[in-house]
Amino acid sequence: MPDSSRPIRTAVVIPAAGRGVRLGPGTPKALRALGGTPMLVHAVRAMAASRAVSLIVVVAPPDGAAEVSHLLHEHPLAERTDLQVVPGGQTRQESVQLGLAALPDTIDVVLVHDAARPLVPVETVDAVIAAVRDGAPAVVPALPLADTVKQVDPQPHGTPEPVVGTPERALLRAVQTPQGFDLATLRKAHDTVVEGEGATDDAGLVERLGSPVVVVPGHEEAFKVTRPLDLVLAEAVLARRRATDGYV
Repeated sequence: MPDSSRPIRTAVVIPAAGRGVRLGPGTPKALRALGGTPMLVHAVRAMAASRAVSLIVVVAPPDGAAEVSHLLHEHPLAERTDLQVVPGGQTRQESVQLGLAALPDTIDVVLVHDAARPLVPVETVDAVIAAVRDGAPAVVPALPLADTVKQVDPQPHGTPEPVVGTPERALLRAVQTPQGFDLATLRKAHDTVVEGEGATDDAGLVERLGSPVVVVPGHEEAFKVTRPLDLVLAEAVLARRRATDGYV
């Protein structure tokens, strides 16, 4: 963990190189408009809202770094938060690795945040950072499940799937981002765990190292905009914030 003789510095990596095919054809998902502003801008602002965050690295599509840089330049942040854009890779793990490589050695805590979660409240961001600063090598925000979950024997699309088990819902959590890490731990996880070995998020990579991962309470507004209906919900949440909280 960080050297106690100097201030703890926190950075955020936002992988935004994906196409987002489930939202339909067109603009990459992170650049889709939400309330007239690209989702990526909302996500960057959500991270910069934490006073603990001093640097945000956005990982752009491999051929779109200049476009993303121009976009973010049009939506400047407060001077206390530095912003950098780097080209991404062909997969999410490659993109996160490229974002981690851009971080200076003065960074101690790193958050990895989905650009498609544009409305995460600052309280959630701060809770994740605080848990890492308190000594947890990996922290994820998460919510209890509202639905019963069935484990099935997967079948071809459209074919009925036999149920093979019903996990106890009280023991399960739906994980969100930002996920927070001791920087050295996350770099080790990305350098050690081969992509495709079963981990579907950065915390999963750390789990495969055998390092502990802890959960802090997530927030219902930190949902991921994946399908068209999610975008409708996000517009409604944003409209309510603008009407009641002065959100821009």
